[in-house]
Amino acid sequence: MMKLEKHSGIYTLYTEQILNIPLEEAWLFFSAPENLKEITPPKMGFEITSKVDKGAYPGQIITYKVGVISGITQNWVTEITQVKPQEFFIDEQRFGPYSLWHHEHFFEAMSEGKTLMKDKISYKLPMGFLGDLAHRFYVKNELKAIFEYRYEVLEKRFNGK
Repeated sequence: MMKLEKHSGIYTLYTEQILNIPLEEAWLFFSAPENLKEITPPKMGFEITSKVDKGAYPGQIITYKVGVISGITQNWVTEITQVKPQEFFIDEQRFGPYSLWHHEHFFEAMSEGKTLMKDKISYKLPMGFLGDLAHRFYVKNELKAIFEYRYEVLEKRFNGK
């Protein structure tokens, strides 16, 4: 499931996916920053540039390079601002292409050893009206494609599809 809304100049993308793994395993995978590359489309050239020696914790700074437009990479700095183990963590962009990037990752145990994973990404583009045009014609489709890619990778890895 994927849904996109706009409110007060901020876009919010919602995604959900059921994974055929227990909550503990889902948490270990998603709270480990080094796994981001696996679920990011290769065309983006995602590369962590900081030392990452443990799973997500509040105050953790992660730097990476990512392709925002074909052939152009940008430095991105993320801070993990909140963590409640096996329930949620939140990352926020401190430096990068967005005026605002606030990504909430939620995990819920389900019956039969499955996990419901939900994402809520609130973001705003710079440049006002021009940013809104860029969103309409490019950014929205790119973000959807990124999360569709992630969905497919996770279906193969954890759901045997």
